[in-house]
Amino acid sequence: MILSVVFNLAFLGVNFFRGVVVNDHAPIGKDAAYDFLKGVSSNWRRFLLLTAVKIHTLFKSLSDEDREIVLIIDDSTYDRSRSKKVELLSRVFDHSTGRYLKGFRMLTLCCSDGVSCLPLDFGLLASADAEKRLCEGVKSMDKRCCAYQRRKEAVQKATDNTLAMVKRALNAGVKARYVLMDSWFTMPAMVSALKKHLDVIGMVRKTPNVKYGFEGESLCLKDIYKKLKKRPGRAKILASVQATLKDGLDVKLVFVRDRRKKDWLALLSTDLELEDEEVVRIYGKRWDIEVFFKMAKQHLRLAKEIQIRDYDGLIAHTSIVFLRYMFVAYRCRMETDQRTFGDLFYACCQEMADINFVEALARILALTVDHAAKFGTIGTATAATLSDNVIRTALKYVGIAPCQLSTSES
Repeated sequence: MILSVVFNLAFLGVNFFRGVVVNDHAPIGKDAAYDFLKGVSSNWRRFLLLTAVKIHTLFKSLSDEDREIVLIIDDSTYDRSRSKKVELLSRVFDHSTGRYLKGFRMLTLCCSDGVSCLPLDFGLLASADAEKRLCEGVKSMDKRCCAYQRRKEAVQKATDNTLAMVKRALNAGVKARYVLMDSWFTMPAMVSALKKHLDVIGMVRKTPNVKYGFEGESLCLKDIYKKLKKRPGRAKILASVQATLKDGLDVKLVFVRDRRKKDWLALLSTDLELEDEEVVRIYGKRWDIEVFFKMAKQHLRLAKEIQIRDYDGLIAHTSIVFLRYMFVAYRCRMETDQRTFGDLFYACCQEMADINFVEALARILALTVDHAAKFGTIGTATAATLSDNVIRTALKYVGIAPCQLSTSES
């Protein structure tokens, strides 16, 4: 009952205070709701993962066996800038704006088949540096309970949490072929660790600190690019080459033209047999997690619906927001995939189209708009407009009409 009431708040257009605390007609009391959210023994991670696996299995039955199922790793800020006494509140760096804010890093693992995206797992990470934590945990609990384990993970490195999330998803039955990451995660140590479980495709940063073995030399990404013969004309893919990481792992580097400016982007793949165009197309599915973050924050009331100070309450409410998105993704798929209308359509309808190469390239270029604004290539207002338009288009792509967006925002 309590879960159902809190789950429905976003769809009723009311926050926790209006819908529960001061609502005399609410079927639950505020004390019961708070106690439910702050429970130390609730295994929200397990509940979230098992629910996602059930829906993932259904979606997989609607797709061809050859379609690539991917895991997507990314993080987003959980903003609590106006708070002072939230448990484990920290100063965290927002790499999209280049500034520090008060809150958490919401490390998230999603699963996508190119049509539907499902959140599988997450962690609200505080700063590993005690000096940047503004409020330490004060709650006493058994070290064997879920709440203690969550707090322990909160102050660990994101790389350790990432590996644990991927292992949990695979052990739970998620059938994925690749794990996709942006440039903040595609570092040699992370790539090598994930390669033991899945092939990796990720954007690579143009940093001189990361060296690759190429033609008997240890070179940075820019030096490798200078040595390559580029494809003529206005080719979307400029070049590709095989290189090695410092631990000897062979990887494929694909250099893609950036149409917005005279520059290039680089993708890394541990699957050496994958064609260049396929590397770009599959990486385009990483955009789905950006749509998820936008939807969760603007429409499903992540970090806005309830101002709770307890860390367990934050975990519980974030899990409920993720469940809301699963519900939306399920309804969209059931209402747009013709295969769900009956067995007759299995014989006469093709499966929903996977994203093509051009669309994937457009998604990748859209992801770089914020970086362009950050470094002054285009204005901040222009970048924000472009980013918002792209995200609105992506939301419409998954079945949410513009009129619904305007209604929700109002």
